[in-house]
Amino acid sequence: MTEKILNLRGLKCPLPALRTRKALGAMQPGDILLVECTDPLASIDIPNLLNQTGDTLVQVQKDKKLLTFRIRKT
Repeated sequence: MTEKILNLRGLKCPLPALRTRKALGAMQPGDILLVECTDPLASIDIPNLLNQTGDTLVQVQKDKKLLTFRIRKT
């Protein structure tokens, strides 16, 4: 199991969701992806993406303008 950090700070919708999908496609089941976003719409887009892909949202953190999603590839 590996853990990868995806820095998507400064990108606007729909790029965070698209790049998250691409990164998850290259990962193995059980791997963890940490996605860092500053776009407030990512709080809607990333969970919707995971509903489509079937991957697991482990944790969401919000620190001022930074959203961090911890995702487990299934």
